[in-house]
Amino acid sequence: MDLISIRDLEKKEVELILDSAEKIHSGKKKPDHSGKILATLFFEPSTRTKLSFQSAAQRNKMGVVDFLPETSSLKKGESFTDTVRILEGYADVLVVRHPVEGSVRLAADVCERPVINGGDGANQHPTQTLIDLFSIRKTKGKIEGMNVHLVGDLKHARAMRSLAYGLAMFNAKITAVSPKGLELPKADVDEIKAKFGCSIAVRDTLDPRDADVLYVCRIQEERFADPMEAKRMKEKFMIRKDDLKNAKHGLVILHPLPKINEIESSIDSMPQAKYFEQAHYGVPVRQAILDWALSK
Repeated sequence: MDLISIRDLEKKEVELILDSAEKIHSGKKKPDHSGKILATLFFEPSTRTKLSFQSAAQRNKMGVVDFLPETSSLKKGESFTDTVRILEGYADVLVVRHPVEGSVRLAADVCERPVINGGDGANQHPTQTLIDLFSIRKTKGKIEGMNVHLVGDLKHARAMRSLAYGLAMFNAKITAVSPKGLELPKADVDEIKAKFGCSIAVRDTLDPRDADVLYVCRIQEERFADPMEAKRMKEKFMIRKDDLKNAKHGLVILHPLPKINEIESSIDSMPQAKYFEQAHYGVPVRQAILDWALSK
């Protein structure tokens, strides 16, 4: 079973994976896929996604084949699709990350093995969304009704685009906070409204007072023509300790990582900061995803 977009899943399937991840995290479930092999095909740098998938596979008693583009036949001119066709003969499930949007869908089209999207350009990152939903449920007790502020560059951040859809699926409240020009794409907002009947509050100024969850991503300065404007926006959307003075009790701060300077470093040690735990949840959630993909 492929997982290319969060849109590939119905709510009941998402809940099934989250429940499975909870059992794995608590030690009540230990998936065993002995004899199966995971291949990681990462055409972009990665720390958390790649290593947590490899860790998840080993915890599921699977072997791992790690494809490295820089030492592969791609250097000789082999095509992406030929590479995928070769790797499917060496593994039982493939996780693919690629900078080109739609490339992982293409890989799934030519591959008979399950293909999981580890991030394709600015398009989708469905396994990160499942980790995010799990993290919210784990730290807040539920997803439904939570006011989640998505803060940063919402136009280009694939994690944000996937998460907005996932939150709407669970009837959470969404507040989109971004600089003008970096809002959630209108097509995504229209789709969410049409499918789930929810509204998305839009702001261009940070105000976390009504937030249950602050989900932060960086302002991508390379998207700005004017470096000074980029610097100004980064400073405006940086989360500082003073910003949390009037925040709700129990506020949770999440981040897909890596974070650069969009969260003041002093916040790392505060109880609201849950982004390192969020990253660690990647292992049981991806264990559950591999178990789901191989059990279909």
